[in-house]
Amino acid sequence: MSYQNPNTPPRKSATFDDYTLAEIRRAAATGIYDIRGGGTKRKVPHFDDLLFLGASISRYPLEGYRETCDTSVVLGTRFAKKPIKLKIPITIAGMSFGALSGNAKEALGRGATLSGTSTTTGDGGMTDEERGHSQTLVYQYLPSRYGMNPKDLRRADAIEVVVGQGAKPGGGGMLLGQKISDRVAHMRNLPKGIDQRSACRHPDWTGPDDLEIKILELREITDWEKPIYVKVGGARPYYDTALAVKAGADVVVLDGMQGGTAATQDVFIEHVGMPTLACIRPAVQALQDLGMHRKVQLIVSGGIRSGADVAKALALGADAVSIGTAALVAIGDNDPKWEEEYRKLGSTAGAYDDWHEGKDPAGITTQDPELAARLDPVLAGRRLANYLKVMTLEAQTIARACGHNRLHNLEPEDLCALTMEAAAMAQVPLAGTSWYPGKGGF
Repeated sequence: MSYQNPNTPPRKSATFDDYTLAEIRRAAATGIYDIRGGGTKRKVPHFDDLLFLGASISRYPLEGYRETCDTSVVLGTRFAKKPIKLKIPITIAGMSFGALSGNAKEALGRGATLSGTSTTTGDGGMTDEERGHSQTLVYQYLPSRYGMNPKDLRRADAIEVVVGQGAKPGGGGMLLGQKISDRVAHMRNLPKGIDQRSACRHPDWTGPDDLEIKILELREITDWEKPIYVKVGGARPYYDTALAVKAGADVVVLDGMQGGTAATQDVFIEHVGMPTLACIRPAVQALQDLGMHRKVQLIVSGGIRSGADVAKALALGADAVSIGTAALVAIGDNDPKWEEEYRKLGSTAGAYDDWHEGKDPAGITTQDPELAARLDPVLAGRRLANYLKVMTLEAQTIARACGHNRLHNLEPEDLCALTMEAAAMAQVPLAGTSWYPGKGGF
């Protein structure tokens, strides 16, 4: 006969925790899987697990108020006649008009232009407002081919062929009917108010040889002027990077699983793909093995939040980073001032991930005219520019502390890892040692 101490609270299962039990009950009651936006909520190794080794005697630090630290980057130097020249190595990721309101897209363009960097259309085509307020605009070419036409390809400053996304490698996009307004329906050639799902693969090719033909077609349409990016989700970064280079990419965009999405199955977000930290070194190794590192530029995205993250990504071999979720927060999403309205939606500020439902009280992830009007694109653009400025200053501060007068001079030797997992993924020594898993010896 077992004895239960009345003063000991019942012990719950770590495997079947409250959230898991609730999800089982929801699935049993509805018979449908959960769809949400945002990125993974589980904790995985990330940039916080790395530290910089500042200069002292063995390295000579630079004085921040007197010595410069270059932040510029040029993207698309391999084949394009007109490579993109940016003042900072922080770009704005592709987020579509449809997933976002028109005011939100305008704000992103304004903020990027004030900061001397680029923004990206996302799925769904190019709006005149976005083109008008974006000094440098990258046009995304996705399997859906929504809004794709030679005119807009030529109006863009670069073209990003999206093969995969970090939040859902191997999965297509979703846009629920309540966000398909008259204008979105017209741009995407869809019926108004009807759910749509993009294909998970492009109809124009079945492998890298076909992709090479498609890239050549895009170059011919744009007279070889525009850099061609290829974006892949973080799953097999070594081979995907190598094949993108073989197919003729000027730039490879690598998106880890901390990257967000407007909408997909929760099981994708939490259980498919690899952490951003685990993706960078294999991709860099592929470029190095092909003799193309720094010749084909690497942009890393997925969970970038601060100047420290930027500096760490560059130290591991990236040429630039891209931000999405952080940019939305900067312009006003998940703001606690809307807490009461978030609660009415059954959520809370900071946890709201029902972006696909079009009820965002901040007016950002919606097509509701009244909600969208809440966002002032001029003010929101300034907020984004402020955030990008702070990120850049933080990255410069770290680079100078490590003795570098250019962000791109940061290197793996400037880093150490706090955990065995991070050391193995980043291939930098565990703090206090000269060893990382897989290197052999101490």
